[in-house]
Amino acid sequence: MQESKKKKKKKTSFKVLKIVLITLLSIIILSGVALGGVVLAIINTAPPLDVNEILTLNEPSIIYDSNDKYMDNVITDEKRTVVSIKDMPDNLKHAFVSIEDERFYTHKGVDPRRLAGVVYIDIMNKIKHVNTLQGASTITQQLISNTLLSKEVTIKRKVQEMYLAVELEKRLSKDQILEAYMNTIFLGGTAHGVEAAANQYFNKSVKDLSLIECAYIAGVPQSPSVYYPFSDSAKKNPSVYLNRTKSVLSKMYENGYIKKDQYDAAIKDLSDKKLAFQQPSATANKMNYEWFSLPAIVQVKNDLKAQYHYNDSEINSLLMYGGLKIYTTMDRSLQDAAKKVLDDNKNYGNLSVQPQASAVIMDYHTGEVKTIIGGRGEQPARSFNRAAFNGSKEFLKPVGSSIKPLTVYSAAIDSNLATAATVVEDSPLPEEIGKKYGPPGQPYNPRNYETGYFSGDVTIREAIKKSINLVAIKLEDKIGLKTGAAYGEKYGLPLVNQDKQSISALSLGQLTYGSNTLTMAAAYGVFGNNGVYTEPRLYRKVVDKRGITILETKPNTRKVLSPQSAYIMFDLLKGPTSEGGTAPNARFSSMPVVGKTGTSGDKQDFWFCGLTPYYSGAVWIGDDKPKKHDDISSATSAGIWQKIMAEAHKNLPVKDIERPSGIVTASVCADSGKIPTDLCAKDPRGNRTITDIFAEGTVPASLCDAHVEAKINKLNGKLANENTPPDLIETRVFIKKEYADGDKDKPYILPTEYDDTKPSIPTTPITPTNPPNNTNTNTNTNTTGGSTNNTTTGNTNTGGVNQDNSGTTNNTSH
Repeated sequence: MQESKKKKKKKTSFKVLKIVLITLLSIIILSGVALGGVVLAIINTAPPLDVNEILTLNEPSIIYDSNDKYMDNVITDEKRTVVSIKDMPDNLKHAFVSIEDERFYTHKGVDPRRLAGVVYIDIMNKIKHVNTLQGASTITQQLISNTLLSKEVTIKRKVQEMYLAVELEKRLSKDQILEAYMNTIFLGGTAHGVEAAANQYFNKSVKDLSLIECAYIAGVPQSPSVYYPFSDSAKKNPSVYLNRTKSVLSKMYENGYIKKDQYDAAIKDLSDKKLAFQQPSATANKMNYEWFSLPAIVQVKNDLKAQYHYNDSEINSLLMYGGLKIYTTMDRSLQDAAKKVLDDNKNYGNLSVQPQASAVIMDYHTGEVKTIIGGRGEQPARSFNRAAFNGSKEFLKPVGSSIKPLTVYSAAIDSNLATAATVVEDSPLPEEIGKKYGPPGQPYNPRNYETGYFSGDVTIREAIKKSINLVAIKLEDKIGLKTGAAYGEKYGLPLVNQDKQSISALSLGQLTYGSNTLTMAAAYGVFGNNGVYTEPRLYRKVVDKRGITILETKPNTRKVLSPQSAYIMFDLLKGPTSEGGTAPNARFSSMPVVGKTGTSGDKQDFWFCGLTPYYSGAVWIGDDKPKKHDDISSATSAGIWQKIMAEAHKNLPVKDIERPSGIVTASVCADSGKIPTDLCAKDPRGNRTITDIFAEGTVPASLCDAHVEAKINKLNGKLANENTPPDLIETRVFIKKEYADGDKDKPYILPTEYDDTKPSIPTTPITPTNPPNNTNTNTNTNTTGGSTNNTTTGNTNTGGVNQDNSGTTNNTSH
């Protein structure tokens, strides 16, 4: 009975165990099926295996000019030169295989032994909550990762990587895989591939590498930044990369690729410091048209990122391996001519120390930039581009008075706060205005740089022609800093908050940082383009190696001014380039040329920014580190601008910009900017009536109040009064002005003093005709020594202004 119970219990236990085992097996099978389904789904979403994409390694992206002629190969921060595996030394191939994938020649794309070890490590990391996954990638897997997949380390990517590696091994030989891998692997610094690494570290071709140099390069991929010999940390502690090199040599010896004596000799060479590096040359990989090509590449990168949301690594890879064709807007002949002009020392005068310079010419209608010259003379690769895309505001340059048309005059005219004929007094800044912008107790008190004196009342047209600072400052105060800054930003000026609160920045161009010639050329184009700003375009389209256009640019515009305001500004800017202006030497042939000079404080930066009906452009002269130049002026910049622009227009017919509707012509007084009266024509300097252009609705409606008529003593020039002898009184026309100190028009300004001529006093004694005590009954009889008969007819002239009194004084003595 007891034995029967034992058998029954044993049978029950076996049944339970069987159920458990079946259940576990079912779970494993189901899990396996589920896992297999997941793996299959991951594999199905893997990118297609394009063998040609992997093997097509020598397709650099190419840059073309505006006529689709070759300019440059794209040279990114990542450098690569493809070499055949036949030109790679055996030591280098064996070094990579030994340290990266020692069973490379025996596995089928995935190394099971290495994979098992890594899976165990990954499971333990998960248990320990360590969020890292071990690579375990073979050389084949790394090649797939470098060319077809993203850089993220996830289970999905690893599964796809292993699948594609197995497939690739079926279609390519081991040598083909190894060659592609060694030409694409990142090897620190800017080097991608072994040829670039050999050049970067040892200044030699890969075929000339020694054993220890091969071992060093093969050891770099594990941690390129740590083993980079030119870093400060590696220079202080070279044992980091030396120990890694020794590890590679040890694996080569272990795998039978080198013999014991070779290994020992190599270790001794390392101890004897024979692993010598050469810092890369600054002129390496310089482009033919670097001033233009590099900014064009930057614009392409930005647009790829905006349109396709690529990251920097993907963009650089596309530029390096994608075989892109970038068609730029650069006019090669003009680029070459402009560079020649800027490089010619004669264009700067006989200077012992030559300055730097930059220039940009663009078609402001389409936005196509034709010329970018970022500096003078031959310079190292990737040197500072002073014309465009400077990268740091510290390298921008103060623009001086070339800012006035942007933030002062066009802003005032477009806001209907001024016209071309508006009169502003060129005089010292009133204290109440100076106190608004100067520190406590120190009112702002600027001067006129160009003229050196004050001119009194002048029109805006005259102020622009002569670049009068005080007029620009007073007008900026009138329109308000907020308005001036808003217009400046619409023109593309890189203003900072400090600039927006500074009247010297907005009216005189004393910006915290400044601008560059590309920005200024684009800004001035607004005046010839109906008030429309067109973003600069450095390329037209980008075509990939399949012939598909992946980027194409079109004019990107925004309205800055009304067409009428822009036309008026274009007309006003003819002043500086006319005789008596600040830059008459900017003119060439009979082509309309308009523009504005600019000089920064202490004569450090010199500008000319201008335009024609075809192109706008800007030229800057100065130094990277600010330095005063007494022997250069903004006229020097205008002369260089003229030479470049003359070349740009040599085959173009002369024309002017089209006058828009809404522009009217009206006569005004030059001294008030208002409707002239008959007194304006009687001004002793000549008829003061002028004709100017206005936007409809802005013609002045009030009469001139600057001219007055007054009677003066013609001997002393003072206002006549009752004591002024009639024969000395003269009626003249004057102008009313408060400021007269140093004014060239001082003789024509209404006097403020009255005539101080004293009245006549009788000098002959009066003798009575009747004896004393007799009554004189002839009181009105004139006798010698008798009483005075003083008769006045008409109205007495008291010296008043704008009076029409004709009275005279009859003063007779008897």
